Amino acid sequence: MILRGAALAMALLVPQIAGAQEVAIGTGAVLRGLDKLNGTAIDMQLVTGESAELGKLQVTLRECRYPAGDAAGDAYAFLSIRDAAADTPVFEGWMIASSPALSAMEHPRYDVWVLRCNTE
Repeated sequence: MILRGAALAMALLVPQIAGAQEVAIGTGAVLRGLDKLNGTAIDMQLVTGESAELGKLQVTLRECRYPAGDAAGDAYAFLSIRDAAADTPVFEGWMIASSPALSAMEHPRYDVWVLRCNTE
């Protein structure tokens, strides 16, 4: 019974793997930061490896990817976000432009999300 369930799970995954979308890597990304306390939003244009300040947070872009041939398509970026008062990152991982709540940063004051990748 367990093997049958595993075989079914693999059968469901194979079409997704086979139909995986080809991606391109951007040279940077445009992120939006929000200070929830005063309602101020800022856009940050970062080159891969670059950091920007959002209040007491340091936002670092590690990589940005988008569907190949569609730079305006759904971008996703690997971000490292650190608070000056904490030793560990507040957030470290992939954020997806079309689904910012899927992998959101949990912070009481600030919010950050991906808008798009840059290609130049």
